[in-house]
Amino acid sequence: MATKPEPIPSPAQGVGPIYRPDGEKPTATVSRDVSYENVHVLPQTPQLIALLTMIRDKKTGRADFIFYSNRIIRLLVEEGLNHLPVVEQSVTTPVDRAYLGVKFEGKICGVSIMRAGEAMEQGLRDCCRSVRIGKILIQRDEETCMPKLFYEKLPADIAERWVLLLDPMFATGGSATLAVEVLKNKGVPEHRILFLNLIASPSGVAEFAERFPKLRVVTAFIDQGLDEKKYITPGLGDFGDRYYTL
Repeated sequence: MATKPEPIPSPAQGVGPIYRPDGEKPTATVSRDVSYENVHVLPQTPQLIALLTMIRDKKTGRADFIFYSNRIIRLLVEEGLNHLPVVEQSVTTPVDRAYLGVKFEGKICGVSIMRAGEAMEQGLRDCCRSVRIGKILIQRDEETCMPKLFYEKLPADIAERWVLLLDPMFATGGSATLAVEVLKNKGVPEHRILFLNLIASPSGVAEFAERFPKLRVVTAFIDQGLDEKKYITPGLGDFGDRYYTL
């Protein structure tokens, strides 16, 4: 029987030093610390904070928003792949020497939560050649205000794969929760799902981590919270609008 992940006390989000090789310590708003063992936040390096600063700025145009978002997505995918299991593999180099390395165990696929999650598909393709991609469309029901499944197209053998679930913004977690339930109903074991996300709310992450203790979340930043409209603050606005239309 799975045990509930134990929360780890974390300080409130605030302004902290960002270390540089020259020893100077400029300050910047940093992510909240990780509260659950199955939630992994990217290291708050100067590069990541600079990229996040660019996409948060309302003055950043669409072309730059896409460029810098794609760089963060690449970092998320690389970190997500680090959480997949590997097995030993021995190869022979061009100088006829043996090298003992590793290879990924099993097949993977990406599943994007439309439409914003589709922006993360190319980052996955850049790291994983010929990777299969599935899609899930979830929208809020205007009468119940609850997330509702409208469309899903997934690989036929998805139950045999490791799934990287893609969605850049993680506010209340309603869409992500429903997406995970869809995957589990298709036979995907919970521990084979990794949720990749750019910016998350602390309450959404906490509820998600407790509901799915075997699933892993990889995020670039845990923000301050949610406003009265359930938007992430300080956030970056509507990711899909800024990536595709504005």
